[in-house]
Amino acid sequence: MPKGYWIAHGIVHDVDAYDKYRAANGPVFAKFGARFLVRGGDQKIAEGNAKPRTVILEFPSYEVAKACYESDDYQAAKALRAMASVSESDLVIVEGYDT
Repeated sequence: MPKGYWIAHGIVHDVDAYDKYRAANGPVFAKFGARFLVRGGDQKIAEGNAKPRTVILEFPSYEVAKACYESDDYQAAKALRAMASVSESDLVIVEGYDT
């Protein structure tokens, strides 16, 4: 069964408020078996456009990745990020490739 991934590109406008979101999402991600493959760090945009922060989370499956996003627990954490222009982000939930 292929794994599932969240791929996010973002801009953080308020680091202190964003830290509250990160503290709230940690237990949620653990509950759904997620692990960070990329969490910020240096990046070079080689083609096209992207926001300056990239995050990639790996989940046990595509279904689990979607269930995490749709969960009440994650939606509560997400509300902290959405408040007062803490950040801007694009998020794609994608099924991995299983050879």
